[in-house]
Amino acid sequence: MLERIKNLADEALWNPTVDKSTAITHRLLRLLRLPYALARDMASGALRLRAMSLVYTTMLSIVPLLALSFSVLKGLGVHKKLEPLLFKFFEPLGERGAEMTEQVIGFVDNVKGSVLGSVGLLFLVWIAFSMVQKVEDSFNYVWQVEKPRSLARRFSEYISVILIGPVVMVFALGMIASINNTALVQKLAEIEPFGTTLIMVGNLAPYLLIVLLFSFVYAFVPNTSVKIRAALGGGAIAGVLWAFTGELFASFVANTGSRAAIYSGFAIVLVALIWLYLSWLILLLGAQISFYIQRPEYKRHGRQQIEPVGQLREGLALTVMINVAQSFRDNASQWSVNSLASKLDIPATALGPVVNRLLASGMLAITEHEKLLPGSEISRIRIADILLAIRENRDIPMLKWEPKVSALTTRVNSAVSGATGDTTLADVLD
Repeated sequence: MLERIKNLADEALWNPTVDKSTAITHRLLRLLRLPYALARDMASGALRLRAMSLVYTTMLSIVPLLALSFSVLKGLGVHKKLEPLLFKFFEPLGERGAEMTEQVIGFVDNVKGSVLGSVGLLFLVWIAFSMVQKVEDSFNYVWQVEKPRSLARRFSEYISVILIGPVVMVFALGMIASINNTALVQKLAEIEPFGTTLIMVGNLAPYLLIVLLFSFVYAFVPNTSVKIRAALGGGAIAGVLWAFTGELFASFVANTGSRAAIYSGFAIVLVALIWLYLSWLILLLGAQISFYIQRPEYKRHGRQQIEPVGQLREGLALTVMINVAQSFRDNASQWSVNSLASKLDIPATALGPVVNRLLASGMLAITEHEKLLPGSEISRIRIADILLAIRENRDIPMLKWEPKVSALTTRVNSAVSGATGDTTLADVLD
């Protein structure tokens, strides 16, 4: 039944006659494609499972991550200036939000490198990095990215964002406060409608920071190139949805006094877990929106796996080798799996197995920065060898074919070798 409804929805939203319909109908159906794609992805349960796993990771890593993030601010003695942002996050928890904020800040205050020692400090850093890596894995899943960042890139990029990000936030909050306290702004506040406008802007400033923070996460975390338009679109929708959900959740918490009495001291823990889950789910949903804004062609099929076989698999292998060899010869920018997948307009999860087979056969090599290079001199890489490497399956033990089948496969391989001869990658490029 559900499959039939899905097929009917696909037919209605992506019917070729839609483009020939009236302008209003055409725009309405195009607008419905994104909510439909998001509802289908939510129904699959994958995003919900990842949000649940991130809740568990957050509970283990929140204090080490904040301690590491606030280390620079703590050294400057201004780490408590981020307390309003933390309170904004915990505000939907009601009267316990301020308590949670004070506890987290207190935990961060108690983390001292001299007490932890070198081993404890390394463990703290490892826990914080593990959480960021878990977040990246979830975002890579949304963006259908095959390979995560290398260890070197993780360390350099994670540490820069973890340490510099809070400093930027404090600077932004300080700039807003400074502007609001200037004499010019104070005089404008006494004049209508400027006074009302300034009050509205001041009330919206925290939400604007949330939207910009979400947008930055969507642009930075996935190991692929995310356009600013897509990141801002996902950040705006997710930020508004997060604020709206926070208001509803705060009302829910305020009207559940009986449950708080039943659970006693555990009530705050349960409420915090639910709010963390909703926050992560909204963040992942915003990432999915960013993905569909940048790649609208995926709205219809979503994460439907594309498994290249036969001629398509061989064509992809040749395409990868030719592009990698051409960039290597021209000293141009080197390709990665994700950038090649973007160029070919196919999911990296479909291209990844082909590249892995070429890497295993020695046709390709990969650098520490995840860039692809020819496995040997391009004048020595034969087209026949590329096709043979992609057609073999070394993961399965060699089967004992019947004599007639062996004879046929030998003839097929001979025909391929005869058709390509000694043609090499260099010959194709020339």
